[in-house]
Amino acid sequence: MPMPDRERPSQLAPGNLLRIIPRNAVLIAFIVLLLIAVFWQWWWVVAFAAVMVMIGIHDKLQSEHAILRNYPISGHMRFLLESFRPEIRQYFFEGDREPVPFTREQRALVYQRAKGESDTRAFGTLVEVYEQGSEWLLQSIHALELKDSDFRITIGGRDCQQPYSASVFNISAMSFGSLSGNAIQALNRGAKLGNFMHDTGEGSVSRYHRMHGGDLVWEIGSGYFGCRTEDGHFNLEKFTERANDPQIKMIEIKISQGAKPGLGGLLPGEKVTPEIAEARDIPVGEDCHSPGSHTAFTTPRELVHFIALLRKHCGGKPVGFKLCIGHPWEFMAIVKAMLEEDCYPDFIVVDGAEGGTGAAMPEFMNRMGMPLVDGLLLVLNTLNATGIKSRIKVGASGKVISAFDLARILGLGADWANSARGFMFAVGCIQSRACNTDKCPTGVATQDPLRQRALDVADKGERVYHFHQNTLKALAKLVGAAGVAHPDDLKPHHFARRETNGSVKSFAHHYFFAAENSLLDGTIASRSYQQYWCMANPDSFEPYQEVPTPTNNILNAISI
Repeated sequence: MPMPDRERPSQLAPGNLLRIIPRNAVLIAFIVLLLIAVFWQWWWVVAFAAVMVMIGIHDKLQSEHAILRNYPISGHMRFLLESFRPEIRQYFFEGDREPVPFTREQRALVYQRAKGESDTRAFGTLVEVYEQGSEWLLQSIHALELKDSDFRITIGGRDCQQPYSASVFNISAMSFGSLSGNAIQALNRGAKLGNFMHDTGEGSVSRYHRMHGGDLVWEIGSGYFGCRTEDGHFNLEKFTERANDPQIKMIEIKISQGAKPGLGGLLPGEKVTPEIAEARDIPVGEDCHSPGSHTAFTTPRELVHFIALLRKHCGGKPVGFKLCIGHPWEFMAIVKAMLEEDCYPDFIVVDGAEGGTGAAMPEFMNRMGMPLVDGLLLVLNTLNATGIKSRIKVGASGKVISAFDLARILGLGADWANSARGFMFAVGCIQSRACNTDKCPTGVATQDPLRQRALDVADKGERVYHFHQNTLKALAKLVGAAGVAHPDDLKPHHFARRETNGSVKSFAHHYFFAAENSLLDGTIASRSYQQYWCMANPDSFEPYQEVPTPTNNILNAISI
């Protein structure tokens, strides 16, 4: 019950004054300074003090910020310091191995390799090698010295007429619009110099992607940018015209991305500049909506038909799709459709939920989608257990920075890896985490023409090239030390991991690996895989309602 006014203690009571005066000390000081300055006619001091007093009075009268009402003028210092908190923490307090989301050590490694500087360390590892989850590569007594580090794979299956020879390390999907034109140019210039591929992201092929002639993977998302009708549906005629550009080496259908799986996007009209409109084939100045799912296909079988259609009209170039794994039965439904239609993508890219460069709500960034290793293993196991892994190359994307990151993913079974933020560091990103504000301090993730002018295309393009080249040189040393001649030869038994009880297991024993054709002949040693396979419906992304109980007794206690 509110206290009656006559019973309420006066704010001017001695005890209250002792509490009020310190909180208002700065305002009181400026009032005193103003009076003194008026008396002595120090007019420039009068002007300054008068402004500060007005700010203080405004702070006392406003009702939005309680801190400013209690601490007029001085309360603004909190907001000022809070605005610089990430930078202060990064420069003064962040540990070398504290991930936010990349450690200082990881960023330093990219910067050094991009600049061609020494990347060696002294006085021992900073890694806690005895802690749970610590991983390492097992070296061979019969180590090899590899002369060539340009490791490549061929992407293109039975129905592909223009197979592509790809590096095992490439630039992941980042659109013009999320990155500046200068950043896109630098990335593509580096890709041209190093002979590796550059994924356009779903923002389509811009003029900046074309300037330096680097190999492109045209990513086609649910907005069908660059090949869309006026109402946002897929336009086959526009696709055919643009997909036959010789610079475009592969076509990638984006089903979902790790940064925000299941979400589309809205590009506000004020951000749709003439250059972005040109690349995305949308009107200048109008809101552009990218839905959360595709309209060109609505079932797994239709997706398989869509892949065949694109491959036919792009001149037989490799066509595949990218996704962050969600419901396991949905991916298995796509595999069932492939088998029934006897039609296969040339590649699949698995995007980990720990990505990426796309801005997203914390709930999506932190809690939606399957992390890379889990998603990659589900894809590889399903393809192997249905006997079609040899037909399809598998790429992986998610926090790949060092040669060990790359070797680890290849050792688990991926054919190549993509990196987005690693190459962003190479062009100058400092992890300010201001990508969604248009105020990137290095000109990488902004459309502000003045900010992006600071990014020198020629210099940063060289850094992209050197980062790629030096990472592959480091990979060659790792691969040779493991006693094999090519990253393709790395297997799960080449890697070890410390378990919760302190014991050590190879990846071959830590993770589940399905035997070839075991889903088809019913011998797969996992109840979960059997159940998901039974749920998978090639004619719908909805699962079959009735799930048969597995009959074999060779079960493995894994969750997926």
